[in-house]
Amino acid sequence: MNNKNNKVITADEAIALISENDVLTTTGFVQSCIPEALHAALEKRFVETGGPSGLTLIMTAGAGDSKGLGTGRLHHEGLLRRVIAGNFGRMPKVAQAAAENKILGYNLPQGVISQLYRACAAGQPGLFSKVGLYTYVDPRFGGGRVNEVTTEEIVKHVVIDEEEWLFYTATKIDVAFIRGTSADPSGNISMEKEALTLDVLAQAMAAHNNGGIVIAQVERIVEAGSIRPKDVKVPGILVDCVVVADQPELHRMNYGVMYNPALAGEIRVPVESMAKMPLDARKIIARRAAFELPPNGVVNLGVGAPEGIAAVANEEKLTPFITLTTEAGAIGGVLASGSSFGSATNADSIIDQNTQFDFYDGGGLDMTCLGMAECDEQGNVNTSRFGGRLNGCGGFINISQNARSVVFAGTFTAGGLDIAIQDGEVKILKEGRARKFLKFVEQVTFSGKYAQKREQPVIYVTERCVFQLTKEGLELIEIAPGIDIERDILPHMDFKPIVKHPILMDKRIFIDEPMGLISDLLNLDLQDRVSYDADRNIQFLNLEGWSARSKRDIDDLRKMLIDACQKIGKRVNQVVNLDNFRISEHLYDYYAEMIQYMLENYYVTTTRYTTSAFLRLKLKEALSKRGIAPHVFERKEDAHSFLEVIGEG
Repeated sequence: MNNKNNKVITADEAIALISENDVLTTTGFVQSCIPEALHAALEKRFVETGGPSGLTLIMTAGAGDSKGLGTGRLHHEGLLRRVIAGNFGRMPKVAQAAAENKILGYNLPQGVISQLYRACAAGQPGLFSKVGLYTYVDPRFGGGRVNEVTTEEIVKHVVIDEEEWLFYTATKIDVAFIRGTSADPSGNISMEKEALTLDVLAQAMAAHNNGGIVIAQVERIVEAGSIRPKDVKVPGILVDCVVVADQPELHRMNYGVMYNPALAGEIRVPVESMAKMPLDARKIIARRAAFELPPNGVVNLGVGAPEGIAAVANEEKLTPFITLTTEAGAIGGVLASGSSFGSATNADSIIDQNTQFDFYDGGGLDMTCLGMAECDEQGNVNTSRFGGRLNGCGGFINISQNARSVVFAGTFTAGGLDIAIQDGEVKILKEGRARKFLKFVEQVTFSGKYAQKREQPVIYVTERCVFQLTKEGLELIEIAPGIDIERDILPHMDFKPIVKHPILMDKRIFIDEPMGLISDLLNLDLQDRVSYDADRNIQFLNLEGWSARSKRDIDDLRKMLIDACQKIGKRVNQVVNLDNFRISEHLYDYYAEMIQYMLENYYVTTTRYTTSAFLRLKLKEALSKRGIAPHVFERKEDAHSFLEVIGEG
């Protein structure tokens, strides 16, 4: 086996090299890129011989069909002693063993595990990260341990230069299962027909540098020297064994697709014919969430209801103005769903999973839309453990904690919910059996208080209403047409949210035709919101129903106002209608700074009105901090009377 040109062996020969109590890591993402032949051979050896036993499995994402394939093959009692994984849902029998205290288990953030491979490869003791603070991964709240028999702390809370961090201990790896498309006899691996590259290089390096073994599953053997150097994803110096999958079904692109060249990036295909979604609860949620999309921004979409945003963006011709990404490493293109989730058709780039999480953790995401299984009055969200089921956090914690803005999306209740959309209104035909809005979530996968501390904008979108995270807790800010708060919302929650002045959700969401969302998101109609009365020298600005989601929106507003004032040629008085105006909480000061600039350069005075007591309060605070007289009134008549009192220029 040490002969450089003699690395191709059978699966059984490779698996025979694994010893009792080894630490094993394997690749794969949901249903894609799974070295199924190696999993099958390991299962076969254990069933036939009872060994190797006592293994530790380290797994970044879930890798299986939830029915026994992938890591689900490793459920046999005695095979595993310990599991460190981002997701348990893809191996339910392993999750059950953990729940029954038959194995030790840790559920850590997917990105952390992914980055820990690099720490292992570099001989480092672990990883410092803010990911997981104030969630169940934080050792003050459980340390990611999934059961009572797991007692060892592998996560520490530390303070460095007055900043909080978590330190994740690296676990040295003995065996790495990786997968590629082609290998030469020396073990150089290329991935031309793979949908994703994931962490195979880092995993191979982690095992090799620890003196372990690296087993690569491939589709074919090619002649030595025939793989171009830049196409070699894993160099042969890191690979001990190469196994050719002897059955095609053991080397499928994913469990639902044998091979799709568009997902591998080998061809580009037309995507304009993407199927239109029916107008149901899922589409209503996706449509409302799409109003939060950041033009020219980078976005991550989770599974379930959030996936619908891609279809809505395509319908609304928004796709050229946003870049969709997956935590698995796909950037751009049309995100795939179902068995192909994690990959993308016509992607701009496929990068390694650990580097994608570097990008996410560093603040590269402008927005994410993620699902929610449970939510409580503090804005905490649970997606990792609920209903007695250990699912796991996956990449949820990395993504939700670090995106510039977060939209949680899902139906208001679960289990049998049935609605109808009639004449632009929502009718609840049958309520779901299970409540999602609880007094306390079972497990904190997303911390509302930590998000508030960092002034992260967060909203919660359902088919019947929208909530916003505020310092006081969850506030009801929008309701769907046809929905009654006392009948359809409050009786189906375990707590009463803050209710001040909720507005109606945009009526376009509930009509089965294009919404014209591109004009809203790109602020193409802003100039239509301003008018000028020359006789009274008053500029009227109508921001009713307009949303300021990002600094770019306020910059667009500033530019439009400057252009309008320059055309007038003198300082003006201004009246602003802010009814149903929405502004992200982190933007109040930036908005006040714009008003200050306009007062210094273009306005005699400015006054505004809104029926929202909360908005009046927040604007008064923001303007007063800058020494600006707020002039925020409840009624339009009061705003106009104010101008008459001070004179009209």
